Amino acid sequence: MEIITQILDFFLHLDKHLADIINEYGTLTYLILFLIVFTETGLVVMPLLPGDSLLFATGALAASTGALDPWIVIPLLIVAALLGDNVNYFVGRFLGDTIKKRERILFFKREYLEQTEEFYTKHGGKTVIMARFIPIVRTIAPFVAGAGSMNYSRYIVFCVIGAFLWVPSLTMLGYFFGNMPIVKKNFELVIFGIIGLSVLPMVWQFVKAKFLTKKAEG
Repeated sequence: MEIITQILDFFLHLDKHLADIINEYGTLTYLILFLIVFTETGLVVMPLLPGDSLLFATGALAASTGALDPWIVIPLLIVAALLGDNVNYFVGRFLGDTIKKRERILFFKREYLEQTEEFYTKHGGKTVIMARFIPIVRTIAPFVAGAGSMNYSRYIVFCVIGAFLWVPSLTMLGYFFGNMPIVKKNFELVIFGIIGLSVLPMVWQFVKAKFLTKKAEG
């Protein structure tokens, strides 16, 4: 329970914790940010690390303190996201056949893989781009793309597009708006808002699928 409380505190007060990291580690903060983004996108067992909120907080601190240079942060974190996605993709490809032969590995069920393959086939590359903006999904999506044998040359194009949209948009959003007094005073609510907006497409797809299922049955 204490660990969960600490994780929630880190999420909700990212601005303060990130400022502490900058004060303690200086330019090594760039490496720490790189590793967080790489881990969140590259290790399928680590989907709960901050992503969207971290980028927003990074942009806000870059504007307020000048300790972080956005011209360094943005390219660095794009590279981190792309490296993470590629690691995740190829791990998925390596384990794909094993998953298909068994009912479950960790929290991956064979039926989930098959359903996701169908989803990729139906919606194409935009799925990879959309997944980049959805917490947890952006960690799992590259793994499933690899496990489902999605063509790599096609995958990497949309993966690059997603990274170039995700990192700059959220970082610069924090840079321009993160230091507004109303945002600074209500940073926790802003983080909840970012998370809520991020998961909204997933919730919409879920509700839409349920509605269509009931309509087909009724």
